[in-house]
Amino acid sequence: MEDIKILVVDDESRMRKLVKDFLIKNGYKVIEAADGEEAVDKFMADKDIALIIMDVMMPKLDGYEAAAEIRKISDIPIIMLTAKSDEKDELKGFEIGVDEYITKPFSPKILVARVGAVLKRSNLVDGEKNLNVGGIEMDISAHQVKVDRELIELSFKEFELLNYFLVNQGVALSREKILNNVWNYDYFGDARTIDTHVKKLRSKLGDKGEYIKTIWGMGYKFEI
Repeated sequence: MEDIKILVVDDESRMRKLVKDFLIKNGYKVIEAADGEEAVDKFMADKDIALIIMDVMMPKLDGYEAAAEIRKISDIPIIMLTAKSDEKDELKGFEIGVDEYITKPFSPKILVARVGAVLKRSNLVDGEKNLNVGGIEMDISAHQVKVDRELIELSFKEFELLNYFLVNQGVALSREKILNNVWNYDYFGDARTIDTHVKKLRSKLGDKGEYIKTIWGMGYKFEI
């Protein structure tokens, strides 16, 4: 992680320092920007930046505008910090291509954990070989899943979908993000592929299927 550089963007210096201190403590390198315009300039000047943490409400360019500019040239992971928790605001960010939202006030430890999860999804850090969440055990190398210690049969895509949910526990995932990360192709508006797989996966997980929550009009969230 000592080689992973993160751009922290916020017009409040105290917030930047708080985030920076926790990231550095966890082995990341950090550079800062005080507004959206500076964020775009610094990103353009430094191709080693691996992830951006960005506030929404900022002068010159707000977080959405800065993210939209960056998305024109890069798929770099972007985590948005926002005082708003309105679904419309989150959907706006996901349409632009924001990877995740964290609502203020937040726990710095949770932020660092989310950073690790996003980087893991982006293949910038190694993932775990096994996952054990809420009675669901995944052995990645053996491609096996157990629910309450009982082996269950999953198709290849059901296995990948469950893995994506477990790695992103507690994160609201748009259908577009799920398609791009699990099916690896661009989203063309047909959500039936995901919905069908989620329905089958819920059924096979039994009562653990309730962990997969539907977010109407957007996607899903795996939450215990």
